[in-house]
Amino acid sequence: MVPTLRNKKSAISKSDAVYRALKRAILDQALAAGAKLPEDSIGERLGVSRTIVRQALARLSGEGLIELRPHKGACVAQPSLEEAHHIFAVRQALETLVIDTLIGKLTQQQIRQLEAHVEAEDMARASNASSSIQLAGEFHVLLAKLTENDVLLRYVTELVSRSSLILSLYGRPHSPDCAVSEHRELIAALDSNEREKACALMRHHIDAITTRALLKGSSENDLPDVLATYAREEGL
Repeated sequence: MVPTLRNKKSAISKSDAVYRALKRAILDQALAAGAKLPEDSIGERLGVSRTIVRQALARLSGEGLIELRPHKGACVAQPSLEEAHHIFAVRQALETLVIDTLIGKLTQQQIRQLEAHVEAEDMARASNASSSIQLAGEFHVLLAKLTENDVLLRYVTELVSRSSLILSLYGRPHSPDCAVSEHRELIAALDSNEREKACALMRHHIDAITTRALLKGSSENDLPDVLATYAREEGL
């Protein structure tokens, strides 16, 4: 039987939902670093085919959140502290380039878009720590998107995802107020076209994130139990 357009859209929608559920479970540390991600168990628990699970795992692998090992299957990535520092060093360089690219080019509508995003961060910080962290990362992706440079956007998106994983593994507790205030300072510098100040603020911001990388333990959780919550929230 030839797949219909509706069936293709349904499969893509399910793959997106599985991808989001797994990504959130990883970044929330509900799935520990190194945890195995068997396609059959995930598919059975989420009510989808192994093909759909495989598509979602491929996306997560592309973002550096999981490792696909030949003949051993997938597992949650476990970057070392040395790798973490390398990732943040590259991220600092690329995100400084983002700021340098945006200076003098942002419209007032785009400034308001950035401000609205930070307001959402501020609202989430008191009620939903997981959502607050996610929104903080998405702020950096939004900045990269506004450059209209697809290559820069792709690399920044990957680095933000990998940074979120690193912080979930090694990051020490800190106030979300830090990210909100730092993001607002960046927007103000961009709005006033202060190139040197804006670039310095971004470098300082990434430095501040990097210094939060202190080792802490993570617990092992049962895969089906973990995925149950995320499956319900994604409508699976």
